[in-house]
Amino acid sequence: MSFYPRATELVDIYTDFRPSDRVRLNSQTPFTPKYVKDNVTRSSDPALLYASRVQGRQLLLGNPPRESRAKKERDLKKARKSSSKVGVVGGREAKTKSIWKLTTTKFDAFLPLHQLWLDYMSELLGLSCAPSSPDVPVNDSVMPSTAGMHSKLVKADMHGAILTVHQSKNPCLIGLSGIVLHETENSFKIVTKADKLKLIPKPHSIFVLAVPLFSTISQEREETAVASSSTSTQTLDSSQVKIVHNMPRIEFDLHGNQFCFRSADRASRKFKHKESIEL
Repeated sequence: MSFYPRATELVDIYTDFRPSDRVRLNSQTPFTPKYVKDNVTRSSDPALLYASRVQGRQLLLGNPPRESRAKKERDLKKARKSSSKVGVVGGREAKTKSIWKLTTTKFDAFLPLHQLWLDYMSELLGLSCAPSSPDVPVNDSVMPSTAGMHSKLVKADMHGAILTVHQSKNPCLIGLSGIVLHETENSFKIVTKADKLKLIPKPHSIFVLAVPLFSTISQEREETAVASSSTSTQTLDSSQVKIVHNMPRIEFDLHGNQFCFRSADRASRKFKHKESIEL
């Protein structure tokens, strides 16, 4: 037979524990100095030890988490990728920011862009200056060598050029001509003289590209002087500004099937000379 002692006093286990010697902490007696002085019992002067080693210093009460080597390498790769893509805008970002959204589709508004492209072609192809007399006939001696032009034209920027559709699967597009405003991998976006915006696909199309025969850089200086003397409210007409179709020019055929690259990709791509057979 076993006997269990009976409790003489009932204890409530849910009551708060209130020790008789309660520690009161305030601005005059903070926790850290009191804790250090009470627990450092081996030192003869705990107050001096606290003042020399603890007071005014940052104490790490726990080990901080350390970054692994793999995480550091991943962060370094991300930083390199972000730095290499500075200034590059993707198609989705350009669409959200409305970078290629045009506010106007008037042909005359983009004539200065065409003038810049003519000067760009004159400098890229190294065209000679026009003869002083307009009565000088244009013969083979004046014509530049087109053999060296092909490698430069396939890598040239077409924004501002005037393209004419010579052949296309869609008969409604044949004969359309306008200034190139935007070039993508598979299409040209042009504005026509009728102030209409057209999207021309590159595949199964042949374009005619006109390049000036003589340099237009010297002519542009005279035109800018005339334009600056006029009032700013007047707009330039297509008859006042020279375009490539109103001057001696060289025309090239661009086969769209072999031109399906972005402008930036064409600049760094190596093209091989081969015959084009269109069936």
